[in-house]
Amino acid sequence: MKFVHIADLHFDIPFTSLNRIQNLSNIRRLEQREALRKVIEYIKENSIECLFISGDLYEHEYIKQSTIEYINNLFKQIPDTRIFISPGNHDPYITNSYYSKYSWNENVYIFNQKINKVSYNDCDIYGYGFQDFYCKDSKIENIKIENPEKVNILIAHGSLNDIKKSEEDYFNYNPINKNNLKNKHFDYVALGHIHKTNFDENENIIYPGSLISFGFDELGKHGMIVGEITKNNRKIKFVNIDNREFKEEKLDISKIISKEELVEKINNLKIEPNKLYKIILIGSRNFEVDINLINKLIENNQILKIKDNTEIGYDLEKMSRENDLKGIFIKLMLEKQTNNISEENREKIERAIEYGIDALSEDR
Repeated sequence: MKFVHIADLHFDIPFTSLNRIQNLSNIRRLEQREALRKVIEYIKENSIECLFISGDLYEHEYIKQSTIEYINNLFKQIPDTRIFISPGNHDPYITNSYYSKYSWNENVYIFNQKINKVSYNDCDIYGYGFQDFYCKDSKIENIKIENPEKVNILIAHGSLNDIKKSEEDYFNYNPINKNNLKNKHFDYVALGHIHKTNFDENENIIYPGSLISFGFDELGKHGMIVGEITKNNRKIKFVNIDNREFKEEKLDISKIISKEELVEKINNLKIEPNKLYKIILIGSRNFEVDINLINKLIENNQILKIKDNTEIGYDLEKMSRENDLKGIFIKLMLEKQTNNISEENREKIERAIEYGIDALSEDR
């Protein structure tokens, strides 16, 4: 059986992280549609029998009916492909959801909170869908495979215990013990929820990652898993779908002596096409770094974010001993840095010192 496995499309998500560039959110939304269209074209061209969608197909809070109709019209283009959807925490199967109130094409099967099994040719396909925005126990680990001689597949949205970000996050979104799941002996487990793929051709418990990237916490390529499976053999591969890629670049500003020079350096960075950048400033700073000002002066619309990870480059203790207005100012400010001061307040004092030094400099 030939299949495609995707997850975490999040249709109609606001894309708030892209607001710095005018219309980029709308452009990204169109690219999101294009990504699913490319998946459907691949399915048509390669006679794919099953499409697995492992949750978060759309954003329940923001989804428009016109978007649902766009998705369903794409599904109508592959009538011979069985489509299995496992609702997740962003698109749960609740009373007013489009899963329950919309008339989906006949080739679409949507799992609900009761673990169900669908037999298709020589395969048994098990699945579970969120019935709320949280799920602490889907009972997936209690599944007993009924026909071990057949190809057995599980489709679900949830958090494997070996890649959880935090205990709280893990227990809110369908915690799954990976070892227990392995002991069920599924031939393939199609998971969703984690936006970065864990693809390994020798692994059978797979996150495809989000179909497109939503920000700088989702670096790298994004796409789908394509596979062909029998009881005795499994071939899978990752296929890139997203035309864009979020990328981070570090810029050491230790030898840069002014805001103007920094802006020039950023504007002259070599930028790859179809990539969106976060520039991380590192090293020691010799002037006050004003992120808001820098953002206004950046010429390249592929640079979305500037992050300041620099450390103050002045020898404040030495400067505080100078018998001038600047030295007196620095000495008074350093006296405010007591041992029990919070890191946040310490950073505020350092910034205040920088503003003061900048204001008192003779060359202003």
